[in-house]
Amino acid sequence: MTDTSVAVKAGQRSTFWLKKLQVGFALCVVLVVIVACALSDVLAPYDPIAISLGATLQPPSAEHWLGTDQLGRDILSRIMKGGQVSLLVAFTAVFLAGVIGGLVGVIAGYVGGVFDAVAMRLADVQFALPAVILALVLVGAVGSSLFNLVIVLSLANWARFARVLRSETLSLRERGFVELAKLSDASTTRIVLRHILPNVMSTFIVLATLDIGIIIILEATLSFLGLGVQPPYPSWGTMIADGRAFLEQAWWISIFPGVVLILTVLSGNILGDAARDRLSPTLSTKW
Repeated sequence: MTDTSVAVKAGQRSTFWLKKLQVGFALCVVLVVIVACALSDVLAPYDPIAISLGATLQPPSAEHWLGTDQLGRDILSRIMKGGQVSLLVAFTAVFLAGVIGGLVGVIAGYVGGVFDAVAMRLADVQFALPAVILALVLVGAVGSSLFNLVIVLSLANWARFARVLRSETLSLRERGFVELAKLSDASTTRIVLRHILPNVMSTFIVLATLDIGIIIILEATLSFLGLGVQPPYPSWGTMIADGRAFLEQAWWISIFPGVVLILTVLSGNILGDAARDRLSPTLSTKW
């Protein structure tokens, strides 16, 4: 064995363990965030919307681990409650966008014709507009409520699922097992449900995992601009916006929610990349 091959194998082992550490860290972060936010009503040390004017702008301490804001509200409790709202919006919006976009993409790819042409032109229009701009326009038109926010974020992200799953379906419909199903007089519905959808699920899972981080950032952006979750209920974007005027004297109001937001999105992207590596049949290296 040459020195070069030894060095290559050592580099591969280092990359393998680095990926393991990254995925392990990301998984821990995501689990902690999900558990803390889902159980915020039980685990939060204070009422996240209770005002305490005698405890305003307190720095991190044993009493308030992450400090308090300009109204004396506990930052840790508000991060946990705000994360509950952000994750609920993200998971619901990704589910709706995935179902809508996935069905449109699979049907367009298998049936083709006018439906395919119209669906893909609508997807082109959606891609031509930045998601943030589209979400701002839609929220401004229908109003800012939790239900409207979920619908708007779903409509702003369905095209990604439609475009990718359509490409997968175009490839699958030419495969032998689909041709055999057609020869056996199987209906279009049966072919789509039994042969197409199961084979695009891995791609759907990867897209959904990666899309959660995008939705969380979009929700935080809308809340930061005042078009998302409305006070007094907290949101990570709202908390960051609330602390802008106090960055010099109370940096913790904006910094801590921002750090949690960054870690959550980064960890979600790492897990999405890991899911892609594990589920993709075209990658030669599996870790």
